[in-house]
Amino acid sequence: MGFLIITVTFSKNLGRNQDYWVLYLEGRRMQILVDADAFPGVIVDILFRAVERVRVPLILVSNKHLKVPQSVYISSIRVSAGFDVADNRIVAMVQQGDLVITADIPLADRVVEKGGYAIDPRGELYTEANVKHRLAMRNLLDELRNGGMITGGPSSFGRKDIQSFAYQLDRFLTKHCKD
Repeated sequence: MGFLIITVTFSKNLGRNQDYWVLYLEGRRMQILVDADAFPGVIVDILFRAVERVRVPLILVSNKHLKVPQSVYISSIRVSAGFDVADNRIVAMVQQGDLVITADIPLADRVVEKGGYAIDPRGELYTEANVKHRLAMRNLLDELRNGGMITGGPSSFGRKDIQSFAYQLDRFLTKHCKD
C-alpha cells in the first residue's frame, strides 16, 4: 500500500486565496448561507462583523446584485429571478451543521431536514425540535389571512429584533465555532 504526501507551501503572492486554504486545512466545514432577498441591512452588517471574528465563510444568495465588503470570508451568489430559485440554491449548498439566515419558514424546514440550522432575522433559532411546529403555525396563519379571518402580518422590524438576532447568532457561533 502506498501513501501520497502532499505538501502545501504558501507564498506571499497567493493573497486572499491563501486564507481559503488555511480554512480548508483547519477543517472548518461550517458555513453561513443567507437568503438575502429583501433582507434587513443592519442584520447583514452584524453578520459581516461576526464572520470576520470567528473566521467562518458567509455566502449571501440573492436574485439581485449585492455589495459585499472585500473579505476572504464573505461572498455572494446571484441567482436568476423566480419562485424559490434562491431557496433551492441554498438547500443545494447547505450541509450538516451549516447555518442559514432566513425569514422563510418553509426554507428553514428544508435546511433543518438536511441537518442544518436556521435563524430568522428576529433571532429565532429553528431546529428539529421546533421547526415543524413553526411551519404549522405559519400555514395556519396564512390560511386565516387568506380567509379574511385575520389581517396583517408581523410587527415592524425594530431594535428589539436586532438585539435578539445578534444575541442568538453570538450564542450559535460560540457553541459551534469552538477552536
